Amino acid sequence: MAAPMIIVRGVSKDFQLPHLRQNTLKSRFVNMFRRRRIMEVQHALRDIDFEVGRGEFFGVVGRNGSGKSTLLKILAGIYQPTLGTVAVGGRLVPFIELGVGFNPELTGRQNVYLNGALLGFSEAEVAAMYDDIVAFAELESSMDQKLKFYSSGMQVRIAFSVATRAKADILLIDEVLAVGDTAFRTKCFDHFHALKQAGTTIIFVTHDMAMVREFCDRVILIEGSRIVAEGGADEIAGKYAELFSPAPV
Repeated sequence: MAAPMIIVRGVSKDFQLPHLRQNTLKSRFVNMFRRRRIMEVQHALRDIDFEVGRGEFFGVVGRNGSGKSTLLKILAGIYQPTLGTVAVGGRLVPFIELGVGFNPELTGRQNVYLNGALLGFSEAEVAAMYDDIVAFAELESSMDQKLKFYSSGMQVRIAFSVATRAKADILLIDEVLAVGDTAFRTKCFDHFHALKQAGTTIIFVTHDMAMVREFCDRVILIEGSRIVAEGGADEIAGKYAELFSPAPV
């Protein structure tokens, strides 16, 4: 494997979930006057270890609730791990929760400039990229409409098109493109292939095993908040399918 761009060692993440204890009729009556909170600990991730090499297209798969998106948010710095360390060897751009910071009362054009500013571009830099951004999003006729009239797919197109202009060594991709049509998704992944050829490292969280087999060099499988398998795309896609197979009688 090439020199690691991301090193994850012993990462665990716990969340404190408050509950009201109401096991009996008496407790329900008492809680009407005195709210009694019980803290439940949810272990979202346990003892996660892996490395991602420069230029790898690295997959993260698992069932809903296994901890995939939590891991991506830790890598992006949105969450801090409860235990363990994450070392990142370059500029990282997360393609998760695209469109955060968009203003629905502004037009598509205004939101391009707003989102560009959030990514660190000057107004002049956004102006120079604007035509390419709109052409990639294929929304030339809609840019002067307010964003609140856009579909979710149209908003993702703009957010993705702006984000691809950021100079990144590492991309984190959640299934944000699921709302896009097939042709646009193909365009996006063609772009990812070009980035990979240029040496960009990509971490991809998905449920789509066809995408895993097509794009990923290596994959980890998370189940029950832990990594239960790591290997090539075909091998891990097969193990993922086994999670949904009925148990032998």
